[in-house]
Amino acid sequence: MTKRETYEKRTEELLQPLVDAHGFELVDVEYVKEGSSWYLRAYIDKPGGIAIDDCEVISRALSDQLDQQDFIEDSYILEVSSPGLGRPLKKEKDFVRSQGEEVEVRTYRAIERQKEFTGILHAWDKDTVTLLMEDETEMKFAREDIALIRLAFDF
Repeated sequence: MTKRETYEKRTEELLQPLVDAHGFELVDVEYVKEGSSWYLRAYIDKPGGIAIDDCEVISRALSDQLDQQDFIEDSYILEVSSPGLGRPLKKEKDFVRSQGEEVEVRTYRAIERQKEFTGILHAWDKDTVTLLMEDETEMKFAREDIALIRLAFDF
């Protein structure tokens, strides 16, 4: 396990009881470098959406836990936020929540001369994702070919 994966996993372990106690859902944790700074980001959600006060409560509690445990070697910026509309589907629960919803799939390489597809999330497993397209046909994508899959949204 890489340092990044270890930090994310340990942070999730600290965070899960905090979000459970408030009736929130832990969507994702990521530890990423942007420019010269490291960011530890936690994404939380709840029915009806997360408010800034919800993020503040979790951020303060998590910050205290992280200070006590002190397992992250680098200096970093902690952010707790809503996952937002364009969040990628990563975990099994993301796919379960989004089944029957319209999603966008972006592929690494062109398939039938295009890289972006929109359809209804119909099925998935560890290797594939299947969309029901507008013309009622099914289109199956290998997970290894998918650069991004997220809920589609129209403005």
